[in-house]
Amino acid sequence: MTLKDRIGAELKEAMKARDQVRLDTLRSALSAFSYRKIEAGRELEEAEQVDVVRKLVKQRTDSIDEFLKGNRQDLVDKETRERELLSALLPPQKSVDDLRPIVREAVAALPEGQRNQGAAMKVLMPKLKGEADGNTIRQLVTEELGRL
Repeated sequence: MTLKDRIGAELKEAMKARDQVRLDTLRSALSAFSYRKIEAGRELEEAEQVDVVRKLVKQRTDSIDEFLKGNRQDLVDKETRERELLSALLPPQKSVDDLRPIVREAVAALPEGQRNQGAAMKVLMPKLKGEADGNTIRQLVTEELGRL
């Protein structure tokens, strides 16, 4: 079952349960799939569907930060619930403990003169795409570079 099929099934459940926030969130995900499909000019593959949902989660995270700055707790709560619903659709992420040895190895493999955050991220991001959040990886790279 593809991610899009799972969202469709959950959408039906949300309709039956009359859960408006869940319903709106799932509809926005399906809408984002449609836009991306039009851009690509073809059906989306599973990895592309996951990327779309990741982008939606990141948008919610950014919105939460802005609403916190604006002291809008009602919107923070709504966006947090939407982010949780979307995050539940994604494959599990690697923990910090799982990532630390991968980051350590990648930084150690860099040539002595090129040990910087940009070079490390350039190596790590393609390797860990979909398995970890970019901000988490960046923090681990910064910590590792600080130890050298």
